[in-house]
Amino acid sequence: MRQRSAIRIGLALVAASLALSACGSRGATTDPESDPSSGNPTTQQQKVVKIGVIAPFSGENSAFGLGIRNGADLAIKQANEQNAIPGWKIELAAEDDEGQPDVGKNAATKVAGDDEVGAVVGTFNSGVAQQTAPVLNSANIAQVSPANTNDTLTRGNDFEANPQRLYPNYFRLCATDGIQGPFGAQYLYNDLKITEVATIHDKKTYGQGIVEAFTKEFEKLGGTIVAAETVDAKEKDLGAVISKIQSKNPKAVYYGGEYGQAGPLAAQLESAGLDVPLMGGDGIKSDEFIKLAQDSASGNYGSSVGAPTNELPTASKFVADYEKAGYSEPMEAFGAYSFDSTNAVIKALAVALKDATDVKSARPKVIEALAVTDFEGVTGKVGFDEFGDPVNKVLTMYEVEGGKWVKAKTEAFNK
Repeated sequence: MRQRSAIRIGLALVAASLALSACGSRGATTDPESDPSSGNPTTQQQKVVKIGVIAPFSGENSAFGLGIRNGADLAIKQANEQNAIPGWKIELAAEDDEGQPDVGKNAATKVAGDDEVGAVVGTFNSGVAQQTAPVLNSANIAQVSPANTNDTLTRGNDFEANPQRLYPNYFRLCATDGIQGPFGAQYLYNDLKITEVATIHDKKTYGQGIVEAFTKEFEKLGGTIVAAETVDAKEKDLGAVISKIQSKNPKAVYYGGEYGQAGPLAAQLESAGLDVPLMGGDGIKSDEFIKLAQDSASGNYGSSVGAPTNELPTASKFVADYEKAGYSEPMEAFGAYSFDSTNAVIKALAVALKDATDVKSARPKVIEALAVTDFEGVTGKVGFDEFGDPVNKVLTMYEVEGGKWVKAKTEAFNK
């Protein structure tokens, strides 16, 4: 009996020791096979820092959101391979916002409650960012968007006359509506010699903002807005609004919204006999637009941020690495911008976590480090001005030709 009791006590002690060991390693990883000469951790534990990604992985904008997620994932994997933050392992914490502001707010609240989250990449929709930015700001969590364009996010409601930064934690790499809208207006008026345009937007933050910016510049150039209409964002039968603008005889239609509605709009415009080009911002510049517009896709235009990825010397490796990684979804317009946004975050985390014992206490330093970011990314120069807007203001206008988006014009925008 004594021998059995001793055995039971011994086993219990071993089990307790193992449990304590497991508790001690929670939130950390080890790499027993790594080479000490490489600078990677061996027997020492790696602490965990998470980068949140909030974007639409489902719903009508999922093509953009999945490209954003994949771009961030690739940056994180490469950073871990290179031991970019010594002593720390980076993990991806992805949250689907479905392109809905209330869902995005809940995602931001969840992320903010995780003490291991050091920063967030996202969102895609400006309307979602209006809800996530204040939540993350209250938790001192930096947010870097590869895709938001609404001017008020960085410069406040009176952004032209009296710009005021709303959230010190918020940064973006995407050119704003105040740049993209005028860029489209100038291309229509100066390059295509079109002076009469009808506008349509989906009443959402992005769509309304880019149409307002387009309209102001187009009229300033001497053009005329012959009709200004709105539609519900989920509406697919657009016959009523097409009838309204058709009687005004526009020579082009400028649409504010995303590809899910722009594709059907292009097809229905042609079916109604209104054979004029449709133009939009980066929200429609997706291969999904071409699929939805089908035979009506050719001759339509979409602007996007930066130069074409395949033309940038800095982007060739990224394109090859993305393909090699085997993602089932294309990078779309924002995959490369997400990759650069994530690398900006990783560089800031490396500074903030250098002497930190935990992630949460280092969050303010991440924001400080992002403010002085300066490096050459795959999309060009990565850095932010005093409002958190990108210093890189290169834009490209694309036209659909032969079932593909083809560059029509690339230039650094000067308003």
